[in-house]
Amino acid sequence: MTQIWRYLPLLEASGRVQMAIDTWLLQQHRLGKQPPCLRFYTWSPPAISLGYHQRRYPETWHQITWQGQPLEIVRRPTGGRAVLHDQDLTYAIVTSGIPGRVIGVYHYLSSFLIEAGRSLGLVLDYGQGGKNYLNHANCLATSTPADLVDLTGQKLVGSALLKQGNCYLLHGSLQLATDNQLYTQVFGDLPPVYPAANYNLDTWIKAMLEAAQRSFQIELITQPLLDAEWVEIQTFVSEVLNVKKKP
Repeated sequence: MTQIWRYLPLLEASGRVQMAIDTWLLQQHRLGKQPPCLRFYTWSPPAISLGYHQRRYPETWHQITWQGQPLEIVRRPTGGRAVLHDQDLTYAIVTSGIPGRVIGVYHYLSSFLIEAGRSLGLVLDYGQGGKNYLNHANCLATSTPADLVDLTGQKLVGSALLKQGNCYLLHGSLQLATDNQLYTQVFGDLPPVYPAANYNLDTWIKAMLEAAQRSFQIELITQPLLDAEWVEIQTFVSEVLNVKKKP
């Protein structure tokens, strides 16, 4: 029997709001009030997200301004390292009941991206790195078996996971483009060339939606957030960890 998942259409919002939505969706799913869901979003204004347990990162990040405002730094509920969210496509999956080890969960939930890439003529596979990523603040500087790389080893998708009970929240960032000046301010180098940028946002979303339904054997029902749900989510916004400069 085909399982029904909720699909929340592409949403542009600040990092604090996006993290509040994902935290709320996971809580509601754990309580049995929400079905599994998939959503896509972009970050406005650009922001850096840190992994939940990440403590090491350059203090100079707190001095970066972009378009006259301090660059926002938020902490994800999921793990991993820092990601600059500028012109990437972020996705979140909330689901439950996946058996096996954590790496198997990563691979299962990321399989639809491999299929989506294949449909666009882009070959993706899992990274091969170990725990060396812990020495890097930048998530995209290294790859792990939880990430997706192209045939040259270039990391295209970084993933991070949170498990609560038998429920999971998976975050993923598909790198499409970034502002060179902003990237250099954050990471001190020019950004790599992103092969995924050969296709625009709408093309990727369409391919990923079709691939998700095939890979997970689900039916996606489109339902934007309701007004009453937004009211509940607002109570989570203040709880999102907006990272402050260390005293």
